[in-house]
Amino acid sequence: MNFVQLVSTLGFALWCTHGRCEARQSFKNVLVMLGDDVGFETSVYNNTICKTPNLDRLARRSVTIQHGYTSVSSCSPSRSALLSGLPSHQNGMYGLHHSVHHFNAFDGVQSLPVILGKSNIKTGIIGKKHIGPESVYKFDYEQTEYNNNILQCARNVTRMKEFVREFFAMDSRPFFLYIGFNDCHRCPESRYGDFCEKFGNGQPGFGNIPDWKPAYYDPKEVIVPPFLPDTPATRGDISNQYTSMSRLDAGVGMLLDELESHGYLNDTLIIFTADNGIPFPNAKTNLYEAGMGEPYLISSPVETSRWGQVSPSMASTIDILPTVLDWMGVSFPSYSLMGMEVVPSGKSLLPVTRMEPSSPSFGHAFASHNFHEVYMYYPMRVMRNKQYRLLHNLNYRAPYPLATDLYDNPTFLDIMNRTESGQPTKWFKTLDQYYYRDEYELFDLQADPLETTNLAGNSSYGDILAEMKKSLRDWRMATNDYWICYPEGVRYKNQCADIHNAPPNIL
Repeated sequence: MNFVQLVSTLGFALWCTHGRCEARQSFKNVLVMLGDDVGFETSVYNNTICKTPNLDRLARRSVTIQHGYTSVSSCSPSRSALLSGLPSHQNGMYGLHHSVHHFNAFDGVQSLPVILGKSNIKTGIIGKKHIGPESVYKFDYEQTEYNNNILQCARNVTRMKEFVREFFAMDSRPFFLYIGFNDCHRCPESRYGDFCEKFGNGQPGFGNIPDWKPAYYDPKEVIVPPFLPDTPATRGDISNQYTSMSRLDAGVGMLLDELESHGYLNDTLIIFTADNGIPFPNAKTNLYEAGMGEPYLISSPVETSRWGQVSPSMASTIDILPTVLDWMGVSFPSYSLMGMEVVPSGKSLLPVTRMEPSSPSFGHAFASHNFHEVYMYYPMRVMRNKQYRLLHNLNYRAPYPLATDLYDNPTFLDIMNRTESGQPTKWFKTLDQYYYRDEYELFDLQADPLETTNLAGNSSYGDILAEMKKSLRDWRMATNDYWICYPEGVRYKNQCADIHNAPPNIL
Protein backbone atom coordinates (compact mmCIF):
# COMPACT_ATOMS: atom_id res chain seq x y z
CA MET A 1 0.00 0.00 0.00
CA ASN A 2 1.52 3.31 -1.02
CA PHE A 3 1.40 6.52 1.03
CA VAL A 4 -1.54 8.04 -0.88
CA GLN A 5 -3.60 4.86 -0.38
CA LEU A 6 -2.67 4.74 3.31
CA VAL A 7 -3.71 8.26 4.17
CA SER A 8 -6.93 7.85 2.19
CA THR A 9 -7.80 4.69 4.11
CA LEU A 10 -7.21 6.40 7.42
CA GLY A 11 -9.54 9.26 6.51
CA PHE A 12 -6.79 11.62 5.42
CA ALA A 13 -6.07 13.24 2.08
CA LEU A 14 -2.71 14.06 0.55
CA TRP A 15 -2.60 17.83 0.02
CA CYS A 16 0.19 19.18 -2.17
CA THR A 17 0.85 22.87 -2.78
CA HIS A 18 3.91 24.86 -3.79
CA GLY A 19 5.92 21.65 -4.12
CA ARG A 20 5.20 20.47 -0.54
CA CYS A 21 2.81 17.68 0.43
CA GLU A 22 1.17 16.90 3.73
CA ALA A 23 -1.48 14.50 4.98
CA ARG A 24 -4.52 16.13 6.45
CA GLN A 25 -7.94 14.98 7.53
CA SER A 26 -10.43 14.63 4.69
CA PHE A 27 -13.82 16.28 5.24
CA LYS A 28 -17.10 16.55 3.43
CA ASN A 29 -17.57 20.22 2.61
CA VAL A 30 -20.25 22.13 0.71
CA LEU A 31 -20.15 25.12 -1.64
CA VAL A 32 -23.49 26.59 -2.74
CA MET A 33 -23.37 29.29 -5.41
CA LEU A 34 -26.54 31.31 -6.00
CA GLY A 35 -26.91 33.55 -9.03
CA ASP A 36 -29.10 36.65 -8.79
CA ASP A 37 -31.87 36.80 -11.42
CA VAL A 38 -29.92 34.28 -13.51
CA GLY A 39 -31.53 32.12 -16.17
CA PHE A 40 -30.24 29.88 -18.93
CA GLU A 41 -27.81 32.32 -20.55
CA THR A 42 -25.03 29.76 -20.59
CA SER A 43 -23.63 27.22 -23.00
CA VAL A 44 -24.41 24.58 -20.35
CA TYR A 45 -28.05 25.02 -21.40
CA ASN A 46 -27.26 25.31 -25.12
CA ASN A 47 -26.94 29.08 -25.43
CA THR A 48 -24.35 29.22 -28.19
CA ILE A 49 -23.68 32.96 -27.92
CA CYS A 50 -23.22 33.76 -24.22
CA LYS A 51 -19.85 32.25 -23.34
CA THR A 52 -19.50 30.78 -19.84
CA PRO A 53 -16.30 28.70 -19.83
CA ASN A 54 -16.23 28.32 -16.05
CA LEU A 55 -19.81 27.10 -15.78
CA ASP A 56 -18.91 24.72 -18.61
CA ARG A 57 -15.97 23.59 -16.49
CA LEU A 58 -18.26 23.00 -13.51
CA ALA A 59 -20.79 21.16 -15.69
CA ARG A 60 -18.10 18.72 -16.81
CA ARG A 61 -17.79 17.55 -13.19
CA SER A 62 -21.53 17.83 -12.40
CA VAL A 63 -24.92 16.45 -13.20
CA THR A 64 -26.90 19.15 -15.00
CA ILE A 65 -30.52 19.15 -13.89
CA GLN A 66 -32.71 19.72 -16.92
CA HIS A 67 -35.76 20.74 -14.90
CA GLY A 68 -34.50 22.87 -12.01
CA TYR A 69 -36.97 25.22 -10.32
CA THR A 70 -37.06 27.92 -7.71
CA SER A 71 -39.61 27.52 -4.95
CA VAL A 72 -40.56 31.20 -5.29
CA SER A 73 -39.59 33.70 -7.97
CA SER A 74 -38.60 36.52 -5.61
CA CYS A 75 -35.27 37.35 -4.01
CA SER A 76 -35.64 37.27 -0.21
CA PRO A 77 -38.35 34.60 -0.12
CA SER A 78 -36.29 32.37 -2.41
CA ARG A 79 -33.13 32.71 -0.31
CA SER A 80 -35.11 32.10 2.86
CA ALA A 81 -36.68 28.97 1.37
CA LEU A 82 -33.30 27.67 0.23
CA LEU A 83 -31.71 28.07 3.67
CA SER A 84 -34.71 26.89 5.70
CA GLY A 85 -35.92 24.08 3.47
CA LEU A 86 -39.44 25.51 3.83
CA PRO A 87 -41.63 27.37 1.31
CA SER A 88 -42.03 31.08 1.97
CA HIS A 89 -45.62 30.70 3.18
CA GLN A 90 -44.32 28.32 5.86
CA ASN A 91 -41.12 30.10 6.95
CA GLY A 92 -42.71 33.58 7.14
CA MET A 93 -40.48 35.40 4.64
CA TYR A 94 -43.43 36.51 2.52
CA GLY A 95 -41.64 39.26 0.57
CA LEU A 96 -38.48 41.34 0.33
CA HIS A 97 -36.46 41.90 3.48
CA HIS A 98 -34.90 45.31 2.96
CA SER A 99 -36.17 48.86 3.44
CA VAL A 100 -39.90 49.54 3.65
CA HIS A 101 -40.78 45.97 2.68
CA HIS A 102 -39.38 44.67 5.99
CA PHE A 103 -40.36 41.01 5.75
CA ASN A 104 -38.66 38.52 8.07
CA ALA A 105 -38.79 34.79 8.64
CA PHE A 106 -40.36 33.50 11.83
CA ASP A 107 -38.01 33.63 14.81
CA GLY A 108 -38.40 29.90 15.37
CA VAL A 109 -37.13 28.83 11.93
CA GLN A 110 -34.08 26.53 12.08
CA SER A 111 -31.92 27.47 9.10
CA LEU A 112 -29.13 25.51 7.45
CA PRO A 113 -26.18 27.50 8.89
CA VAL A 114 -27.60 27.25 12.41
CA ILE A 115 -28.28 23.52 12.10
CA LEU A 116 -24.79 22.86 10.74
CA GLY A 117 -23.16 25.11 13.33
CA LYS A 118 -24.55 22.91 16.09
CA SER A 119 -22.62 20.01 14.53
CA ASN A 120 -19.36 21.98 14.61
CA ILE A 121 -19.39 22.72 10.89
CA LYS A 122 -17.91 26.07 9.88
CA THR A 123 -20.43 28.25 8.04
CA GLY A 124 -19.84 31.27 5.86
CA ILE A 125 -21.69 33.61 3.54
CA ILE A 126 -20.05 35.90 0.99
CA GLY A 127 -22.12 38.23 -1.16
CA LYS A 128 -25.81 39.00 -1.15
CA LYS A 129 -27.75 37.89 1.92
CA HIS A 130 -31.03 39.84 1.80
CA ILE A 131 -32.84 37.86 4.50
CA GLY A 132 -33.58 38.14 8.19
CA PRO A 133 -33.73 38.09 11.08
CA GLU A 134 -30.02 37.78 11.76
CA SER A 135 -30.55 35.29 14.59
CA VAL A 136 -32.27 32.85 12.20
CA TYR A 137 -29.75 33.15 9.37
CA LYS A 138 -26.54 33.40 11.38
CA PHE A 139 -23.24 32.31 9.84
CA ASP A 140 -19.83 32.06 11.52
CA TYR A 141 -18.31 34.24 8.80
CA GLU A 142 -20.29 36.96 7.02
CA GLN A 143 -19.19 39.38 4.30
CA THR A 144 -22.45 40.69 2.86
CA GLU A 145 -24.24 43.90 1.95
CA TYR A 146 -24.78 44.45 5.68
CA ASN A 147 -21.08 45.12 6.30
CA ASN A 148 -19.86 45.90 2.76
CA ASN A 149 -20.88 47.73 -0.38
CA ILE A 150 -22.86 45.11 -2.29
CA LEU A 151 -20.95 45.79 -5.51
CA GLN A 152 -17.71 44.95 -3.71
CA CYS A 153 -18.83 41.82 -1.88
CA ALA A 154 -21.11 40.34 -4.53
CA ARG A 155 -19.82 41.51 -7.95
CA ASN A 156 -16.13 42.25 -7.40
CA VAL A 157 -14.86 38.70 -7.75
CA THR A 158 -11.32 39.71 -6.77
CA ARG A 159 -12.55 41.10 -3.44
CA MET A 160 -14.71 38.01 -3.02
CA LYS A 161 -11.60 35.87 -3.52
CA GLU A 162 -9.97 37.65 -0.57
CA PHE A 163 -13.01 36.87 1.57
CA VAL A 164 -12.93 33.21 0.51
CA ARG A 165 -9.31 32.95 1.61
CA GLU A 166 -10.15 34.54 4.97
CA PHE A 167 -12.92 32.02 5.46
CA PHE A 168 -10.69 29.06 4.62
CA ALA A 169 -8.00 30.37 7.00
CA MET A 170 -10.33 30.57 10.02
CA ASP A 171 -9.85 26.95 11.09
CA SER A 172 -9.76 23.44 9.68
CA ARG A 173 -13.33 22.32 10.41
CA PRO A 174 -15.50 20.96 7.58
CA PHE A 175 -17.37 23.88 6.01
CA PHE A 176 -20.54 25.10 4.38
CA LEU A 177 -19.83 28.15 2.19
CA TYR A 178 -22.73 30.02 0.60
CA ILE A 179 -21.95 32.50 -2.19
CA GLY A 180 -24.59 35.07 -3.16
CA PHE A 181 -23.60 36.66 -6.45
CA ASN A 182 -25.32 39.94 -7.34
CA ASP A 183 -25.01 39.27 -11.08
CA CYS A 184 -27.26 39.35 -13.11
CA HIS A 185 -29.59 41.61 -11.09
CA ARG A 186 -30.46 44.95 -12.63
CA CYS A 187 -28.38 47.82 -11.33
CA PRO A 188 -29.79 50.54 -9.06
CA GLU A 189 -26.67 52.64 -9.72
CA SER A 190 -27.49 53.59 -13.31
CA ARG A 191 -24.05 55.04 -14.07
CA TYR A 192 -22.76 51.46 -14.18
CA GLY A 193 -25.34 50.39 -16.77
CA ASP A 194 -28.60 48.46 -16.58
CA PHE A 195 -26.88 45.35 -15.19
CA CYS A 196 -23.89 47.06 -13.54
CA GLU A 197 -22.03 45.62 -16.50
CA LYS A 198 -19.63 48.59 -16.50
CA PHE A 199 -18.60 48.14 -12.86
CA GLY A 200 -14.99 47.00 -12.71
CA ASN A 201 -14.56 46.85 -16.50
CA GLY A 202 -11.26 48.73 -16.42
CA GLN A 203 -12.55 51.79 -18.24
CA PRO A 204 -11.99 55.27 -16.73
CA GLY A 205 -14.30 55.91 -13.78
CA PHE A 206 -15.54 52.34 -13.45
CA GLY A 207 -12.69 50.66 -11.58
CA ASN A 208 -10.98 47.39 -12.38
CA ILE A 209 -11.64 43.81 -11.29
CA PRO A 210 -8.39 41.94 -12.03
CA ASP A 211 -10.05 38.51 -12.05
CA TRP A 212 -12.62 39.49 -14.69
CA LYS A 213 -12.12 40.09 -18.39
CA PRO A 214 -15.45 41.54 -19.59
CA ALA A 215 -17.10 39.86 -22.56
CA TYR A 216 -19.05 42.09 -24.92
CA TYR A 217 -21.75 41.09 -27.36
CA ASP A 218 -23.28 42.54 -30.49
CA PRO A 219 -27.02 43.00 -29.83
CA LYS A 220 -27.71 41.60 -33.28
CA GLU A 221 -26.17 38.26 -32.25
CA VAL A 222 -27.78 37.63 -28.87
CA ILE A 223 -30.45 34.97 -28.44
CA VAL A 224 -33.86 36.42 -27.59
CA PRO A 225 -35.90 33.93 -25.53
CA PRO A 226 -39.29 33.18 -27.11
CA PHE A 227 -41.12 34.73 -24.14
CA LEU A 228 -39.59 38.16 -24.93
CA PRO A 229 -40.22 40.53 -27.86
CA ASP A 230 -37.50 40.49 -30.48
CA THR A 231 -36.86 44.23 -30.69
CA PRO A 232 -33.73 46.42 -30.68
CA ALA A 233 -34.52 47.46 -27.09
CA THR A 234 -34.68 43.86 -25.91
CA ARG A 235 -31.53 42.89 -27.80
CA GLY A 236 -29.57 45.75 -26.25
CA ASP A 237 -30.88 44.75 -22.84
CA ILE A 238 -29.81 41.13 -23.31
CA SER A 239 -26.39 42.20 -24.59
CA ASN A 240 -25.73 44.00 -21.30
CA GLN A 241 -27.09 41.02 -19.36
CA TYR A 242 -24.59 38.75 -21.12
CA THR A 243 -21.70 40.99 -20.05
CA SER A 244 -22.92 40.80 -16.45
CA MET A 245 -23.11 37.02 -16.86
CA SER A 246 -19.44 36.94 -17.85
CA ARG A 247 -18.55 38.44 -14.46
CA LEU A 248 -20.57 35.82 -12.61
CA ASP A 249 -18.84 33.15 -14.68
CA ALA A 250 -15.47 34.60 -13.66
CA GLY A 251 -16.63 34.25 -10.05
CA VAL A 252 -17.46 30.59 -10.58
CA GLY A 253 -13.99 30.05 -12.00
CA MET A 254 -12.40 31.87 -9.07
CA LEU A 255 -14.21 29.65 -6.59
CA LEU A 256 -13.23 26.45 -8.37
CA ASP A 257 -9.62 27.65 -8.44
CA GLU A 258 -9.69 28.47 -4.73
CA LEU A 259 -11.15 25.08 -3.84
CA GLU A 260 -8.45 23.39 -5.88
CA SER A 261 -5.53 25.48 -4.58
CA HIS A 262 -6.60 24.91 -0.96
CA GLY A 263 -7.03 21.16 -1.47
CA TYR A 264 -10.82 21.10 -1.12
CA LEU A 265 -12.00 20.40 -4.67
CA ASN A 266 -12.10 16.65 -4.22
CA ASP A 267 -14.05 16.63 -0.96
CA THR A 268 -16.59 19.41 -1.61
CA LEU A 269 -20.15 19.02 -2.83
CA ILE A 270 -20.87 21.94 -5.20
CA ILE A 271 -24.32 23.25 -6.11
CA PHE A 272 -25.00 26.08 -8.54
CA THR A 273 -28.46 27.54 -9.10
CA ALA A 274 -30.30 30.89 -8.94
CA ASP A 275 -32.94 32.60 -6.84
CA ASN A 276 -35.55 33.45 -9.49
CA GLY A 277 -36.15 34.11 -13.16
CA ILE A 278 -34.35 36.74 -15.21
CA PRO A 279 -35.42 40.39 -14.66
CA PHE A 280 -37.59 40.59 -17.76
CA PRO A 281 -41.34 40.43 -18.44
CA ASN A 282 -43.02 37.06 -17.87
CA ALA A 283 -40.03 35.82 -15.84
CA LYS A 284 -38.96 37.21 -12.45
CA THR A 285 -41.83 37.32 -9.88
CA ASN A 286 -43.89 35.13 -12.23
CA LEU A 287 -44.30 31.39 -11.79
CA TYR A 288 -44.56 30.55 -15.45
CA GLU A 289 -41.72 28.44 -16.83
CA ALA A 290 -39.56 31.52 -17.48
CA GLY A 291 -39.91 32.67 -13.87
CA MET A 292 -39.76 29.35 -12.08
CA GLY A 293 -37.16 27.53 -14.18
CA GLU A 294 -33.53 27.80 -13.02
CA PRO A 295 -30.10 26.48 -13.97
CA TYR A 296 -29.15 23.71 -11.57
CA LEU A 297 -25.81 21.92 -11.34
CA ILE A 298 -24.79 19.46 -8.63
CA SER A 299 -21.24 18.14 -8.41
CA SER A 300 -20.31 15.28 -6.11
CA PRO A 301 -16.58 14.56 -5.82
CA VAL A 302 -17.44 11.01 -4.74
CA GLU A 303 -19.88 9.98 -7.48
CA THR A 304 -17.99 10.74 -10.68
CA SER A 305 -19.69 8.29 -13.05
CA ARG A 306 -22.43 10.81 -13.89
CA TRP A 307 -20.15 13.80 -14.38
CA GLY A 308 -21.06 15.62 -17.57
CA GLN A 309 -24.50 14.02 -17.80
CA VAL A 310 -27.91 15.69 -18.00
CA SER A 311 -30.69 14.50 -15.71
CA PRO A 312 -34.38 14.83 -16.67
CA SER A 313 -35.30 14.76 -12.97
CA MET A 314 -37.11 17.70 -11.42
CA ALA A 315 -35.40 19.57 -8.59
CA SER A 316 -36.28 22.61 -6.51
CA THR A 317 -34.25 25.06 -4.48
CA ILE A 318 -36.23 23.70 -1.53
CA ASP A 319 -34.18 20.50 -2.01
CA ILE A 320 -30.85 22.12 -1.14
CA LEU A 321 -31.24 21.90 2.65
CA PRO A 322 -32.01 18.14 2.71
CA THR A 323 -29.22 17.57 0.17
CA VAL A 324 -26.63 19.36 2.30
CA LEU A 325 -27.76 17.63 5.50
CA ASP A 326 -27.63 14.28 3.73
CA TRP A 327 -24.09 14.97 2.48
CA MET A 328 -22.93 16.14 5.91
CA GLY A 329 -24.65 13.33 7.79
CA VAL A 330 -26.61 15.80 9.94
CA SER A 331 -30.22 15.21 10.97
CA PHE A 332 -32.97 17.77 10.56
CA PRO A 333 -33.96 19.05 14.02
CA SER A 334 -37.33 18.44 15.57
CA TYR A 335 -39.25 21.70 16.01
CA SER A 336 -42.61 23.34 15.40
CA LEU A 337 -43.87 26.54 13.78
CA MET A 338 -47.30 28.01 14.40
CA GLY A 339 -48.26 24.92 16.40
CA MET A 340 -47.38 22.42 13.68
CA GLU A 341 -44.39 20.11 13.50
CA VAL A 342 -42.02 21.12 10.71
CA VAL A 343 -41.26 18.43 8.15
CA PRO A 344 -39.24 19.59 5.13
CA SER A 345 -41.09 18.92 1.90
CA GLY A 346 -37.88 18.79 -0.16
CA LYS A 347 -35.73 15.76 -0.94
CA SER A 348 -32.03 15.01 -1.07
CA LEU A 349 -30.58 15.28 -4.57
CA LEU A 350 -27.63 12.99 -3.84
CA PRO A 351 -29.37 10.05 -5.58
CA VAL A 352 -29.21 12.04 -8.84
CA THR A 353 -25.42 12.06 -8.63
CA ARG A 354 -25.36 8.24 -8.60
CA MET A 355 -28.06 7.19 -11.06
CA GLU A 356 -31.35 8.42 -12.43
CA PRO A 357 -33.81 8.15 -9.51
CA SER A 358 -37.17 6.44 -9.92
CA SER A 359 -38.87 8.04 -6.91
CA PRO A 360 -42.06 9.98 -7.79
CA SER A 361 -40.67 12.93 -5.80
CA PHE A 362 -38.31 13.63 -8.72
CA GLY A 363 -41.26 14.03 -11.08
CA HIS A 364 -42.77 17.26 -9.78
CA ALA A 365 -42.01 20.60 -8.12
CA PHE A 366 -44.12 23.02 -6.09
CA ALA A 367 -43.86 26.78 -5.75
CA SER A 368 -45.45 29.43 -3.58
CA HIS A 369 -45.44 33.22 -3.91
CA ASN A 370 -47.09 35.92 -1.77
CA PHE A 371 -45.33 39.28 -2.20
CA HIS A 372 -42.25 40.73 -3.84
CA GLU A 373 -42.21 44.41 -2.98
CA VAL A 374 -44.65 45.22 -0.17
CA TYR A 375 -47.39 46.57 -2.45
CA MET A 376 -47.15 43.55 -4.76
CA TYR A 377 -49.72 41.27 -3.17
CA TYR A 378 -50.33 38.51 -5.68
CA PRO A 379 -50.23 35.10 -3.96
CA MET A 380 -49.79 32.11 -6.26
CA ARG A 381 -49.50 28.39 -5.63
CA VAL A 382 -48.07 26.15 -8.33
CA MET A 383 -47.47 22.53 -9.18
CA ARG A 384 -45.27 21.56 -12.12
CA ASN A 385 -44.95 17.94 -13.26
CA LYS A 386 -43.22 16.47 -16.29
CA GLN A 387 -45.97 17.64 -18.65
CA TYR A 388 -48.26 20.17 -16.99
CA ARG A 389 -48.16 23.30 -14.88
CA LEU A 390 -51.09 24.27 -12.65
CA LEU A 391 -51.15 27.80 -11.26
CA HIS A 392 -53.64 28.97 -8.67
CA ASN A 393 -53.73 32.77 -8.73
CA LEU A 394 -55.33 33.57 -5.38
CA ASN A 395 -55.69 37.31 -6.00
CA TYR A 396 -56.83 36.87 -9.59
CA ARG A 397 -59.41 39.68 -9.42
CA ALA A 398 -56.58 42.21 -9.13
CA PRO A 399 -54.12 43.15 -11.87
CA TYR A 400 -50.74 41.49 -11.67
CA PRO A 401 -48.38 44.02 -10.00
CA LEU A 402 -44.98 45.07 -11.33
CA ALA A 403 -41.73 45.32 -9.41
CA THR A 404 -39.74 48.52 -9.84
CA ASP A 405 -36.95 46.90 -11.84
CA LEU A 406 -39.43 44.97 -13.97
CA TYR A 407 -41.10 48.22 -14.98
CA ASP A 408 -38.08 50.51 -15.29
CA ASN A 409 -36.08 48.61 -17.90
CA PRO A 410 -35.62 49.03 -21.65
CA THR A 411 -37.52 45.87 -22.62
CA PHE A 412 -40.72 46.55 -20.70
CA LEU A 413 -40.77 50.30 -21.35
CA ASP A 414 -40.52 49.52 -25.06
CA ILE A 415 -43.52 47.19 -24.78
CA MET A 416 -45.50 49.92 -23.04
CA ASN A 417 -44.50 52.61 -25.53
CA ARG A 418 -45.33 50.42 -28.49
CA THR A 419 -48.70 49.54 -26.95
CA GLU A 420 -49.48 53.20 -26.31
CA SER A 421 -48.54 54.27 -29.84
CA GLY A 422 -50.34 51.39 -31.54
CA GLN A 423 -47.18 49.77 -32.88
CA PRO A 424 -46.71 45.99 -32.92
CA THR A 425 -45.06 44.99 -29.64
CA LYS A 426 -43.62 41.76 -31.10
CA TRP A 427 -44.49 40.17 -27.75
CA PHE A 428 -46.47 36.94 -27.54
CA LYS A 429 -49.14 38.46 -25.29
CA THR A 430 -50.82 41.82 -24.70
CA LEU A 431 -50.42 43.90 -21.57
CA ASP A 432 -54.02 43.10 -20.61
CA GLN A 433 -53.30 39.39 -20.90
CA TYR A 434 -50.21 39.88 -18.75
CA TYR A 435 -51.99 41.89 -16.06
CA TYR A 436 -55.28 39.99 -15.82
CA ARG A 437 -55.17 36.24 -15.22
CA ASP A 438 -57.64 33.46 -14.54
CA GLU A 439 -57.89 32.00 -11.07
CA TYR A 440 -56.62 28.65 -12.36
CA GLU A 441 -54.22 28.25 -15.24
CA LEU A 442 -53.36 24.80 -16.59
CA PHE A 443 -50.78 24.45 -19.34
CA ASP A 444 -49.46 21.52 -21.31
CA LEU A 445 -45.75 22.36 -21.46
CA GLN A 446 -45.01 19.73 -24.09
CA ALA A 447 -47.58 21.01 -26.57
CA ASP A 448 -47.55 24.65 -25.46
CA PRO A 449 -44.12 25.66 -24.08
CA LEU A 450 -45.04 29.37 -24.08
CA GLU A 451 -48.11 28.65 -21.93
CA THR A 452 -50.55 30.50 -24.15
CA THR A 453 -53.57 28.18 -23.94
CA ASN A 454 -55.22 27.80 -20.56
CA LEU A 455 -56.73 24.31 -20.34
CA ALA A 456 -58.34 24.76 -16.92
CA GLY A 457 -61.75 25.33 -18.48
CA ASN A 458 -61.43 22.51 -21.00
CA SER A 459 -63.52 19.53 -19.87
CA SER A 460 -61.16 17.15 -21.67
CA TYR A 461 -58.55 17.98 -19.03
CA GLY A 462 -60.93 17.76 -16.07
CA ASP A 463 -59.31 14.67 -14.55
CA ILE A 464 -55.81 16.14 -14.87
CA LEU A 465 -56.98 19.40 -13.32
CA ALA A 466 -58.69 17.62 -10.41
CA GLU A 467 -55.65 15.41 -9.73
CA MET A 468 -53.23 18.33 -9.74
CA LYS A 469 -55.53 20.45 -7.59
CA LYS A 470 -55.59 17.67 -5.03
CA SER A 471 -51.80 17.25 -5.07
CA LEU A 472 -51.34 20.99 -4.71
CA ARG A 473 -53.80 21.19 -1.83
CA ASP A 474 -52.17 18.22 -0.06
CA TRP A 475 -48.78 19.97 -0.28
CA ARG A 476 -50.28 23.20 1.03
CA MET A 477 -51.84 21.37 3.96
CA ALA A 478 -48.57 19.60 4.75
CA THR A 479 -46.71 22.93 4.74
CA ASN A 480 -49.30 24.74 6.90
CA ASP A 481 -50.33 27.26 4.25
CA TYR A 482 -52.40 29.93 5.98
CA TRP A 483 -53.80 30.97 2.60
CA ILE A 484 -55.48 27.56 2.26
CA CYS A 485 -59.01 29.04 2.33
CA TYR A 486 -58.29 32.06 0.14
CA PRO A 487 -59.85 33.50 -2.01
CA GLU A 488 -63.30 31.97 -1.51
CA GLY A 489 -63.18 31.49 2.24
CA VAL A 490 -61.90 32.73 5.59
CA ARG A 491 -59.76 30.54 7.82
CA TYR A 492 -61.74 30.13 11.01
CA LYS A 493 -60.43 27.77 13.71
CA ASN A 494 -60.03 24.45 11.89
CA GLN A 495 -62.43 25.34 9.11
CA CYS A 496 -62.71 27.28 5.88
CA ALA A 497 -65.73 29.48 6.37
CA ASP A 498 -67.19 30.31 2.97
CA ILE A 499 -67.50 34.07 2.45
CA HIS A 500 -70.67 33.40 0.44
CA ASN A 501 -72.29 32.01 3.61
CA ALA A 502 -72.16 28.37 2.55
CA PRO A 503 -71.57 25.76 5.33
CA PRO A 504 -67.90 25.66 6.34
CA ASN A 505 -65.63 22.92 5.01
CA ILE A 506 -63.57 21.00 7.53
CA LEU A 507 -59.83 21.30 6.84
